[in-house]
Amino acid sequence: MEFTLLGAAFVGVVGVYAMLWWEARRGNAAECSKDLWDVALGAMVVGVAVGRLAAMIGDGVNPVANPADILLVRAGVAAGPAAVAALAWVAWVGRRELIPVADGLAAAALTGLAGWHGGCLARDACLGSPSTLPWAWAQEGSTVTRHPVELYAAVALLAAGFVIAVWRMRRIPPGAAAGIALAMAGGVRLVTEPLRPSLSGGPVGWYVAALAAGLLLVALAARRAAAPG
Repeated sequence: MEFTLLGAAFVGVVGVYAMLWWEARRGNAAECSKDLWDVALGAMVVGVAVGRLAAMIGDGVNPVANPADILLVRAGVAAGPAAVAALAWVAWVGRRELIPVADGLAAAALTGLAGWHGGCLARDACLGSPSTLPWAWAQEGSTVTRHPVELYAAVALLAAGFVIAVWRMRRIPPGAAAGIALAMAGGVRLVTEPLRPSLSGGPVGWYVAALAAGLLLVALAARRAAAPG
């Protein structure tokens, strides 16, 4: 496996753990009896595995006939199926207290994604479309300066994660943190997608679905909080 890819993944895992640790010291997950780190770790493993299988099938590779290829994560992971599988794992493991679990993982999920995007520095894969902005830079061997689009996404997701963590200290409506996190995860990728070098435009449909689902969850949480009794 490509070690730079492992490095980027490691930064993402550290981001998840660091936010859970930071929040736990401030009592943010006190209402949840689950070990959120175990839930998050399981979700990451399941998500990558399902995403890798989906990518293989999409490329016409039979996972049963080529089991060794499952480990070649650098060959591609389908982001949409990976995210759905990770969310399904969280829903299954935390089914008896789903809202507290989802809210407890909300900020950590965003900081983990921020770490993954920021890991582009290890992979030398931060740049997107051409730009003349002062902070744009060129790939080695090129004179064309480009947007550091992966760092844009990393900063936005990291900021959103900390905002959610601080909001949770003020006891926002149950379910709102999870909804905001889902909406931000889809929205940040959707906004930055036009700056990414891609022949197909990326899985925009998945980003739109995440944004819409997140906003719906926020609306439902606000409605429950406003309901009398």
